[in-house]
Amino acid sequence: MHIKYQDLPALAGQEIGVSEWVLIDQERVDRFAEATGDFQWIHVDVERATRERGGTVAHGYLTLSLVPGLIEKLLTYEDVSHTINYGADRLRFTAPVPVGKRVRIRKVIKTVEPRAGGLQYLAEITVEIEDEEKPALVMAMRMLVFPAEADAA
Repeated sequence: MHIKYQDLPALAGQEIGVSEWVLIDQERVDRFAEATGDFQWIHVDVERATRERGGTVAHGYLTLSLVPGLIEKLLTYEDVSHTINYGADRLRFTAPVPVGKRVRIRKVIKTVEPRAGGLQYLAEITVEIEDEEKPALVMAMRMLVFPAEADAA
C-alpha cells in the first residue's frame, strides 16, 4: 500500500496487508546462530533435534528480526522523510517455526496519533506459519512517521 503522510490517520483500524512468504531454512538459522552466538541444539544440531523433537526450529528472535524488512514492503509513503521503530508494547512467541516452513507477516494498524513532530501508530503484527493454525509471533509494535520537510523557496 502506498499512501500520503496526511492519509495515515485514516488507516486506523484497518488491515494493511500480508507480506510474501519467507522460507526458514537451516542455512538461515545457522547464519543467525553465528551472528548472535546462540547455538542451542534445538536450532543448529539437526541430528539431535530430529531424533528428539522431529527437527530443528528457528530462533524466536530470528523470526522477530524478519518483521522490519517485511512490514516495510507493506506500507510505503509518498511524502515522509523517515520512520523509526519506536518499540513493542507486547511481544509473544506463540509457536515455534520448524525449519523448512515459510512465514509471512500480517499487519493491522490499530491507532494513529500525533507524536514528536510526526505521527505514531500502533500496529498489530502477526507472523503466520504456512499450514499452521497458531502464529509464530504476535506483537503490538509502535512506529514513528515523520513528514518530509517542505522545500525552501
